[in-house]
Amino acid sequence: MPQRSGLALAVLALAVERPLHPYRMQQLIRERGKDQVINVGQRSQLYKTIDRLVRDGLIAPQATEREPARPERTVYAATEAGRRATIEWTVEMLSAPRRDFPEFTAALAYLPMISPQAALDALETRLASRRAELSRLRADLAPVAHLPRLVLIENEYVIAHLETDIAWIESLIDDLRSKKLGWNSEELLATARQSDSTADI
Repeated sequence: MPQRSGLALAVLALAVERPLHPYRMQQLIRERGKDQVINVGQRSQLYKTIDRLVRDGLIAPQATEREPARPERTVYAATEAGRRATIEWTVEMLSAPRRDFPEFTAALAYLPMISPQAALDALETRLASRRAELSRLRADLAPVAHLPRLVLIENEYVIAHLETDIAWIESLIDDLRSKKLGWNSEELLATARQSDSTADI
């Protein structure tokens, strides 16, 4: 069963458009702003994804190109199975949520390990980062705002997600500042240890 991922879908979609070499694929993902939602930062990961897609018969080497003073590059095109997978994966990824395990959610689960003040400091840092990310994304999109909505739809979703995230963090910070939410880490740890020792009896 071919391994699905956002990067694999991006490679497939580009290879359906026309035969391309990996470096040009990476360029196009960035030029089109898809690197906002596709992790294409490390070329090694791109090559691993391409190798996997070749192994699974979804793309195939089409030709080699050589430019002056550059190494030879292999050009890849989507196979018929790859064309079908592009459609199937897009539909599946739209319709069936895959459970993610983000670090932020894990940190929230273990909030009692730190003091309310430490949590407040960390959340204020995160809030500043999320606000900056939202401002940067809006600024990046301003010059291309004239493009059809379909071309920028994933960025619309990212912005909506960021706005919701910012509002939720702001609310949590307010609760910590007002002491509406608070705890004593040492007391909670002692209670947890006592609970564990009682369960062992």
